Amino acid sequence: VLYFTPLMSARTVAVNGVAAVPQEQVLAAAAVAPGTPLLQINTDAVAERVATIRRVATARVQREYPSTLQITVVERVPVVVKDYPDGPHLFDRDGVDFATEPPPPTLPYLDADNPGPTDPATKAALEVMLALPPDVVAQVGRIAAPSVASIALTLTDGRVVVWGTNDRTDEKALKLAALLTQPGRTYDVSSPDLPTVK
Repeated sequence: VLYFTPLMSARTVAVNGVAAVPQEQVLAAAAVAPGTPLLQINTDAVAERVATIRRVATARVQREYPSTLQITVVERVPVVVKDYPDGPHLFDRDGVDFATEPPPPTLPYLDADNPGPTDPATKAALEVMLALPPDVVAQVGRIAAPSVASIALTLTDGRVVVWGTNDRTDEKALKLAALLTQPGRTYDVSSPDLPTVK
């Protein structure tokens, strides 16, 4: 009886967690017909449809009796930006290109040949960015990853950080934070046991 009863139908579809994604876009992607009995709604299928929106990292859908369908969205957050002929593309922590729009003012630029979630150099560069303390991230203007073995950062003031490979990334991030307090132009943490400043 509950499967068909109109008392337990979706009269409200609530959307949580959206900031950049319009709520209307989530509702359109969810494609839940008003009045559909809650038990007849395939919550996994609705979540999958919502997750096809480029800006959405994850979507979770739950039934809340008697008559609400709750959609909780986690939006993708930009970590780096890359210039393309059609404008700047924003990439999240997984290397997903999710938006073409002007970047936030402090977002570092990525120099990688084929950025994307399956590109090893992109993944290595993002691993470095995510390991850096927030105060260091705020100073990074560009991160270059021509290959996994030759990552380099250019700070907004022109100083250069030679990172090398993405091995021992957490150690290098800690050493770099300490090194940046010293005057210099080039900070080399490619060998974290022997970091140098020139």
